[in-house]
Amino acid sequence: MSFTGFPAAALDFYDDLEMDNSKTFWTANKHVYEESVRAPMVALLTALEEEFGAAKIFRPYRDVRFAKDKTPYKTAQGAFIALGPATGWYVQVSAPGVRVGAGFYEASADRLARIRTAIDEERRGSELEKLLADLQTDGWELGGDRLKTTPRGYDAGHPRIELLRHKSMTLGKSYGFEPIIHSSELVDEIRRDWRATAPFLDWVTANA
Repeated sequence: MSFTGFPAAALDFYDDLEMDNSKTFWTANKHVYEESVRAPMVALLTALEEEFGAAKIFRPYRDVRFAKDKTPYKTAQGAFIALGPATGWYVQVSAPGVRVGAGFYEASADRLARIRTAIDEERRGSELEKLLADLQTDGWELGGDRLKTTPRGYDAGHPRIELLRHKSMTLGKSYGFEPIIHSSELVDEIRRDWRATAPFLDWVTANA
């Protein structure tokens, strides 16, 4: 199956699921999920696999064992291509449309310490700073979990203190409801955007 876009039914499915996140709804509409969400996602990732690698498509079921929120189903279909531990490219479809991302979503204490050492160093830190500035100028949003305080061992007046506060670091871009998400042209759009973030991911994997 070649990718021809996500149908409007994919967005409608998640819009309805947000209103009725129940097994009854899921059972009655599972065919919509399989045909309008999962199948196009598989086709999209297959088209991108040769350049970026194989993706992990996340299960639609939530792990509610230790969660206060007991709703059983995720309200987005995501997929991740790993370049390193918890580092790589991301894509999802949900009620608000299609969104892509890149970065690292968590890091061990040792790995985070190495990243902060690199950010602290003038050459490597300035390189990351420029990469992020250029991507943000192109419409990417910088996100991730951050400390509210100053990381131990660093000065609050450090020129890159905001980057040093990151415990994870991600870049995201939304295509929303744009017509491109319903067409085969989405493959090339994601390819261009993921390529643009490759230097950032290379920096992370080289310095983590």
